[in-house]
Amino acid sequence: MTKRRSRGDGGLHWDEKRQRWIATANLGFDPSGKRIVKRGSGKTKTEAKTKLKEVLRDHEDGLAIAPTNYTVKDAVADWLEFGLAGLDPSTVETVTLLSRNHVIPSLGARKLRDLSAEDVDRWLATKAKTLSTRTLQGIHSCLNRAVKRAMARDKVKRNVVELCSVPQGQAGRPSKALTFAQAEAVLKGAEGTSMYAYIVVALLTGARTEELRALTWDHVFLKGRPDLDPP
Repeated sequence: MTKRRSRGDGGLHWDEKRQRWIATANLGFDPSGKRIVKRGSGKTKTEAKTKLKEVLRDHEDGLAIAPTNYTVKDAVADWLEFGLAGLDPSTVETVTLLSRNHVIPSLGARKLRDLSAEDVDRWLATKAKTLSTRTLQGIHSCLNRAVKRAMARDKVKRNVVELCSVPQGQAGRPSKALTFAQAEAVLKGAEGTSMYAYIVVALLTGARTEELRALTWDHVFLKGRPDLDPP
């Protein structure tokens, strides 16, 4: 009489289409009556069995880990779609551009459960050759938040991005803002000229020059200051 396989026993077969060995294990049935089957694949029988053991270990730990084909791109896309609710539109636009221009092209194809701290370190080091430190901090934050969300939803066991430090990047664009001394000099030089009020408003409000040029006296509120009434 053939001995019946025990719970967790499965099979091993060659998948011609994928050109890989597939190891399977049957773990009974879920509450709906659907059979629970876990799989692991590899180029060799040993690799397939090893992958299956990892999947079974996750199952025994109570972790509903995502399928092995769940990628970094999937995690980032999920975060961009559902994880930015309530943020300012300009912030959403910024993190979307950073993610699509720097995170997804470089790491998107990587399977999330296979992403390592070394992968992230190498990625940041490469980006540091062309990006500023501030931009590096931004792309690191995008990836970190995406993986953190994925971990909270049992797509991966841990967030390796948190283990990585942001390297020093390239020098950012030099500031074009006036220093205090420079602003004082400009004000002093404009005293007594028709440009004085324009310069004062520009320095105190930070408004753009093209916005200030469009102002008229109708836009100025001078109530309570008769001495400043327009001519």
